[in-house]
Amino acid sequence: MNQRARSPFLLTALVAAMSLSGLAVANVTNDDILSDATNTSQVVTNGLGTQGQRYSPLTLLNTDNVDKLQPVWAFSLGGEKQRGQQSQPMIKDGVMYITGSYSRVFAVDARTGTKLWQYDARLPDGIMPCCDVINRGVALIDDLVIFGTLDAKLVALNKDTGKVVWRKTVADYKAGYSITAAPLVVNGKLITGVSGGEFGVVGKIEAYNPSNGELLWTRPTIEGHMGYTYKEGKPVEAGISGGEANRSWPGDLWKTGGGAPWLGGFYDPETNLLLFGTGNPAPWNSHLREGDNLYSSSRLALNPDTGEIVWHFQTTPHDGWDFDGVNELVSFNYQEGGKEVKAAATADRNGFFYVLNRTNGDFIRGFPFVDKITWAKGLDDKGRPIYDDNFRPGSPTESGDAGSQVFTAPAFLGGKNWMPMSYSQDTGLFYVPSNEWGMDIWNESTAYKKGAAYLGAGFTIKPLNEEYIGVLRAMDPKTGNEVWRVENPAPLWGGVLSTKGNLVFTGNPEGYLMAFNAQSGDKLWQFNTGSGVIGSPITWEMDGEQYVSVMSGWGGAVPLWGGHVAERVKNFTQGGTLWTFKLPSSAAVSQR
Repeated sequence: MNQRARSPFLLTALVAAMSLSGLAVANVTNDDILSDATNTSQVVTNGLGTQGQRYSPLTLLNTDNVDKLQPVWAFSLGGEKQRGQQSQPMIKDGVMYITGSYSRVFAVDARTGTKLWQYDARLPDGIMPCCDVINRGVALIDDLVIFGTLDAKLVALNKDTGKVVWRKTVADYKAGYSITAAPLVVNGKLITGVSGGEFGVVGKIEAYNPSNGELLWTRPTIEGHMGYTYKEGKPVEAGISGGEANRSWPGDLWKTGGGAPWLGGFYDPETNLLLFGTGNPAPWNSHLREGDNLYSSSRLALNPDTGEIVWHFQTTPHDGWDFDGVNELVSFNYQEGGKEVKAAATADRNGFFYVLNRTNGDFIRGFPFVDKITWAKGLDDKGRPIYDDNFRPGSPTESGDAGSQVFTAPAFLGGKNWMPMSYSQDTGLFYVPSNEWGMDIWNESTAYKKGAAYLGAGFTIKPLNEEYIGVLRAMDPKTGNEVWRVENPAPLWGGVLSTKGNLVFTGNPEGYLMAFNAQSGDKLWQFNTGSGVIGSPITWEMDGEQYVSVMSGWGGAVPLWGGHVAERVKNFTQGGTLWTFKLPSSAAVSQR
């Protein structure tokens, strides 16, 4: 049965479900988005606030009573598409919105777990996601639910019916483009990045009119490409990224340079800046592209109104290990020397934790957050890595043989990958989901071909320890000290949530959603969801009670790219379930 034929049935089911539940969902406003970090009755931004701190001021659930947290319902995504559930749920007026793998969207009654509607994107056969068929969530604005698809489209759905309001092609999926990140809404603009760096695409960040999908501006994230703003649908040149071509790229390699901002970004209202990260340069073989290769493996601050790059910080210039710089740049303020510092922090795939001045991108400090880093000896006073050339894979020979192999730590999947960390406003600590692994890596000859993998490298990932790979770390951004750690046998691949109730939540591939004491790291509660937890948990209050929700469904990059690591996780169960828990009002003990 095609989608058009199903629509009357879906609408009838929706009306019946909403009638039974008494739901009345208000539109999401720009004020809702800007106040999301402090409004405990909703979650309408990816990151529980535009700055991405993933912190809740709720205290009903705390260290004294979290052991009484109990499941209230579980919603199965159904069908055979049961893997790779990385979505962060959104909630507004008792309705929850999630995405599932294979570009699906669901609206669910948050009180009962009843499905209100479902939308399945019609994906072509030729999609080319590098790292599983995942999706990380929606954006909400007005009466719309907006998400990106694996064939590089933006789709806007009516929040009440799930019907398509508009659909826009962002890039050519046949060239390797896709969208996996949740878009964001800033100052009335819908902002998205793209995936596809392993296929030699050119990364870009774009702004659209959320009401109709009209393109407003586009900013390429590889040096040498022209940016545009759009007036009445017509492009107006807005300057070349980096000012010119060939300054940090040899020959024409900037034309297929990668740098995809595939994880999306956040917005800092204090500086009015978009904060995005960019992916690896293409190809992986660094001997083919001498130079820093801007703006790959970098953090960018952009003007949300025009797309202008205001500042940049490159974590891995001339990247030769696939150390994408996409990991989230989280805004936070702290006191130092009697003055407030407007900072932003990121835990990079390359193993270093960076604290930047978010007003201008200046390096404040950096330090390792993993146990073993071999590719660099440290960071200089500007934050630039001090390379150890013994750990850069060698150049292929003129006869076409592979270059010399090296063992490098971290592995290309990173000291931290996509899984978002959390910042607690109470402890002043970042809670970082990290992994201890390394890789054998070697370079090979390669050439660009549209729609084909463009790596020029081979690799095998290996654990660094027998007992554990994953480590949840509490890191002090002012000192670089690791305050506590919790080790996990399998890699950690899910997001982290912290609360004013002195709690830290995260999940593991073994299937557990867990709660820890934010100050000590003591485990206080866990629940087995039946499949690996690689989504990002949220919390909110409804009807006087505090709830926690998380997606469960093992998948993602680890079992696809994991080398020897994949052997450790090969028997983990795939799944697709949205779990919701609550603390009963009778068990609530508020911390004062």
